[in-house]
Amino acid sequence: MGLFGKLARHAPELKRKAAEAAATHNDKIDGAIDKAAQAADRATKGKHGTRITGAAGKAKDGVDKLGQQHRGDGPDGRVAPR
Repeated sequence: MGLFGKLARHAPELKRKAAEAAATHNDKIDGAIDKAAQAADRATKGKHGTRITGAAGKAKDGVDKLGQQHRGDGPDGRVAPR
């Protein structure tokens, strides 16, 4: 079985762990996203600041959504298996 097959087999467990981390450590993840965005902005000398800020916002929204789904208060009301 190749790498893709192994990843596909473990995908549900990896998603569950990512959702759990997003729910538990949301503030730390948001801080890391901000730090990465600042580094990218410095590296590009501000040329792409608007795009970087937008991408960071979307990344934070995705982390928030994943954490909400894990806690069961997501937009679709699903509760992740524990």
